[in-house]
Amino acid sequence: MEKKKLSKLLLVSLIIGVAYLVYSIVYWTGTAGSGSDAAEQIGTGIATALVMPHLICTALAVLFNALGLFMRKRGFALTGAILYTVALVLFPMYFMFVIIEMVLSYIGFAKMKKD
Repeated sequence: MEKKKLSKLLLVSLIIGVAYLVYSIVYWTGTAGSGSDAAEQIGTGIATALVMPHLICTALAVLFNALGLFMRKRGFALTGAILYTVALVLFPMYFMFVIIEMVLSYIGFAKMKKD
């Protein structure tokens, strides 16, 4: 029985994705409670609501990326790549935070051996 190696591209994508999620959680939890007046707090709440679908989709992408990497399943790797793409579409202003993970995931998927 041949032992399959971990995909380096999916591993790098996973590391960057986890780092971005940690950054986002720290940033958005710190921002959510700040604000000196009601208008500022409402604006922060709206901004958080706008970015939340992007962050949820990115978290799911990281999860599927990890499943694809560690279970060595092409379907999970492709699902992670597609979810990174959806996260990019949901909040295009933050494209620079998910574009590298997306590209690496697609290439990692393409290089994985078929089951």
